[in-house]
Order: sequence, then C-alpha cells, then structure tokens
Amino acid sequence: MGLRRALVAAALLGALTFTPSAAVKINGSTTVNLPVAEAAEILRSEHKLAIHVDTQGGSSGGISSLGDGLVEIGMISKPLTDADRAKYPKVDFKTHQIGSDAVALIVSRDVWEAGVEALSRERMRGIYEGKIRNWKEVGGPDRRIAFFNKEPGRGTWEVFAQWLYGDPKKAPQVAFPEVGGNEETRNKVSSTRGAISQLSASWADGENVFALGLKDDTGKAILPTNDAVRSGAYRMSRPLYLLTNGEPTGEVKQIIDFMLSPRGAEIIRKHGYLPMVDLK
Repeated sequence: MGLRRALVAAALLGALTFTPSAAVKINGSTTVNLPVAEAAEILRSEHKLAIHVDTQGGSSGGISSLGDGLVEIGMISKPLTDADRAKYPKVDFKTHQIGSDAVALIVSRDVWEAGVEALSRERMRGIYEGKIRNWKEVGGPDRRIAFFNKEPGRGTWEVFAQWLYGDPKKAPQVAFPEVGGNEETRNKVSSTRGAISQLSASWADGENVFALGLKDDTGKAILPTNDAVRSGAYRMSRPLYLLTNGEPTGEVKQIIDFMLSPRGAEIIRKHGYLPMVDLK
C-alpha cells in the first residue's frame, strides 16, 4: 500500500508540474482582432503559448473586460478617455499602440455606381440627423438612404462622431438600425440598396461595399488611404491599441513585443493597417 500511495503521489505531482499555464485571454475590437488573431496562431505554433482571442463588445468590451479582470489584454480601436479610466479607478490602464487605421463611410454598390463617391461633413451630418433622407439630395439616385449606425461602445462610431461633431458626447441620439462588428456591417451594407454605414476602411472591398472620400473645406475629396492617414490629411483615422493593467510581463509582454516586431508589422500591414514603423 505504501508503494502504491507513493506512485499515486508521484503521478499527481507530475501532472501538476506539467499542467500547461492558463490561456492569456484577449478581448475587444474586431478591427484589432484580425492581426492579433493571426499573431496568436503563430505564437501558439512556435512558442506553445495558450491564447484565447474574442471580440465580445468591441472596444468597449475590451476596456470593460480588462477593467473587470476577465482578460489580460484588451483590444481597442479608439483613444482611451478619462471617463474610461474613471470607471475603473483601481486599474492601471497602459496603452500599447500597434498601428493606425482609417474609418470610412461605406456605401452599397448601387449608391456608388450612381455617382456618390464623396461626402462633406455637412452633408453627412444632415444624413445622421435625419435632415437628408434621399440620395438624390447629395447627387445620388432617387432612393431612400438606409443608414446603419454602429452600436454604442464601438471604436468606429466614436471616431466617426469625433469627426462629425468634434466630441462624441455632442452627437445627438438617433434611432437608426444598429450594427456591431466589421463583418456584420459589411454584410448589411452590401445586401441593402441605398445603404451607408461606418466601417474600418480595410474592410471596404471595392466590390460589394465602397469607401467614400471625405470632402475637406475646399471641396477636395480625401480618400481613406494609408498615405492620407500618415500625412494627417484624412481626418477619420484612429490608433489601434493593446491594453493592459500595468506594465506587461511574461506571456502578455511576449504577445505585445511580437505585435511590435518586424513580423508583427508585416501582419498588421497585411490586414490593411499602418504598423508603428510606417508611422515614424
């Protein structure tokens, strides 16, 4: 019996010793998710890291999940605000920018082919406030405008509202149908005649949904290209962050360091975003 107990104890000790560490949990922005999910696959394969990536709640979900201690890394595609920090006073939020992205106004094929290729801030404000309801009022087809608004908490909406009103808090309450992540938004716009919404520019495929230019004060249309984001000419751009509670260590630091490495930059670039090295 003594030998059997010793063998059982040794087996249990061995199981405890070689049990893999808990997965690093990551949640947040569907925009940031694309390069992070690809990087996670590489880190799982090459370094045996356990990583679980989710996009529940978008940027707002990334902040709240980290603030509530449910994840080790939040993904956000908007600047972190004082209000975000105030909601979690015990959390030492640290932002780690991995790149930048353009937010585009996207339209369905019928709108694009009818000649609507750019909008001014004034015209977009009229659409958002329900004062402009038909595309013919902005040089398009005689068709009702079907606006899909990003749901609250999405970084895409905050960047849009910042451009439109100078402060997201100044945006009026509206009653448009809401969409969540990038894929849902693209699918809704592509399948709806007369549709428009806000979307990460890299998701505008030029086949089913089309990115409009933003007219500047001179009436010139500025397209959401990486060059225009880099120069600052395109006004609806945003940083892409990984968010941690305090300075990252261990596997969390390994993930962030990989995203900031040349290999990470290539992945970010592959998905249509500007990595940090291209912003310098």
